[in-house]
Amino acid sequence: MSEDIWPSEVRLSQDKRTLFLQFTNGERVAHSAERLRVESPSAEVHGHGPGQKVDVTGKENVKILRIEPMGNYAVKLYFDDGHDTGIYTWRYLHALGRH
Repeated sequence: MSEDIWPSEVRLSQDKRTLFLQFTNGERVAHSAERLRVESPSAEVHGHGPGQKVDVTGKENVKILRIEPMGNYAVKLYFDDGHDTGIYTWRYLHALGRH
């Protein structure tokens, strides 16, 4: 993703289980709350170094309670299981949508 690609829309579904993003280049991605929770870029999930990532399970019914902008480069997601430490950059969300 080049530096000039930004989201033109960030929208949470009414049931709070899907985050929709549209980027200025026309690409669209939809992420389930479950996937965003288990792939959180937080240290809780990824650890503090290589090989420390943990498998997060049991999040099939998790919901996103709130989305908070972090400058103009990312969002912080608040989940109903109490997790709120991941900073999701636009680059990360875009790349996650391609896998």
